[in-house]
Amino acid sequence: MSQYDEEIRSAPLPYQIWGADYIDESSIAQMDAAMRLPISVAGALMPDAHVGYGLPIGGVLATDNTVIPYAVGVDIACRVRFSVFDISPIVINQKSGQYKNALMEQTRFGAGSKWQGSQRPEHEVLDDDDWSANKFLASLKDTANNQLGTSGSGNHFVEWGSLTLEEDDTQLGLKEGNYLALLSHSGSRGVGFKIANHYSELAQKLHPNLDKSVRHLAWLPLDWHEGQEYWLSMELAGRFASANHEVIHKRVAKAVGLKPIAVVENHHNFAWKESLPAPAGFSSPNRTVIVHRKGATPAGKGVFGVIPGSMADPGFLVRGKGVVESLNSASHGAGRAMSRRAALDRITKTERDQYLKARGVMLLGAGLDESPQAYKNVEQVLAAQAELVDVVGKFRPIMVRMDGTGSKAED
Repeated sequence: MSQYDEEIRSAPLPYQIWGADYIDESSIAQMDAAMRLPISVAGALMPDAHVGYGLPIGGVLATDNTVIPYAVGVDIACRVRFSVFDISPIVINQKSGQYKNALMEQTRFGAGSKWQGSQRPEHEVLDDDDWSANKFLASLKDTANNQLGTSGSGNHFVEWGSLTLEEDDTQLGLKEGNYLALLSHSGSRGVGFKIANHYSELAQKLHPNLDKSVRHLAWLPLDWHEGQEYWLSMELAGRFASANHEVIHKRVAKAVGLKPIAVVENHHNFAWKESLPAPAGFSSPNRTVIVHRKGATPAGKGVFGVIPGSMADPGFLVRGKGVVESLNSASHGAGRAMSRRAALDRITKTERDQYLKARGVMLLGAGLDESPQAYKNVEQVLAAQAELVDVVGKFRPIMVRMDGTGSKAED
């Protein structure tokens, strides 16, 4: 049924790796497999890379007129939002009760979490016409209504902290100094999960002869109606994920009586239509491709992004340099050094809490699998991609809320 050759290449296309010393062989093997797909045209691997489903987290893959649902990920449009306030971060300690209550009362985490009654938020995304584009999306409208303004489990968080800028930044409109900041990480919740599973299964059925080693990377051509349906659904999930963060930030900020003076946000589980230099033989010097970033941050020239560390380690506000070899991408965080199971087996609550105390971080719930010791050294990860991004500011977490159940999240 496929209009494309389903036979995978005998060897992967070449691609660049940043921070190879920090990446395990299994992640590289996953990326190699993706680069053997007949539709793949370019790729890159970021220094926070670790094993994911189908494509490694930290993997970037460009394909020819096709989208791979599993290369986008099961948490479509997982993203970060960073709000900066014109006030000193010392206010967190001066009014710790108020700032703690803002996180505890104005956020919801984990499976089944939702706002009740008069607390249910409103947002124009719920009136989006695309919910009625087909029966499948219409069936997800109730999920969207229930989960709007909530966060997932695992590594998803909402946290207060300090942002330090060493010099003025005219593009961001901020002068050097220390600012209070709010950082959140979550995605499209059940909406994106159901879209991912539905279209991943469909893609696999439409490619019955695809090698089993890459069956989770089955694709949907964008000139098939199935591909067009997925693309519309993915973009709707992206708008829903963005709305989740907007609601969260407005609620938390309002609870402490503040409004942001700057906001930075972007997806890191998504696919984009982008232009890359074309190989020899093309009539145009550029070629339009589909760039999948699975746990990777857009880093086009001048594009802002945020690279968090862990619940106790610093994160970085960055500006992309637009490096073509990285497909205009950077890491989306520090990346895991231990699997969740390994972290639960090796790290004790006492060890985690001592690490937090030494760095002055108040934790308001999280599983031990999210312990900071389970993550790579974010300073090393950042250094490994110095040619990809410039550091604009450094974020230090001070008060962190996560889901306390230890439930897994993919990225």
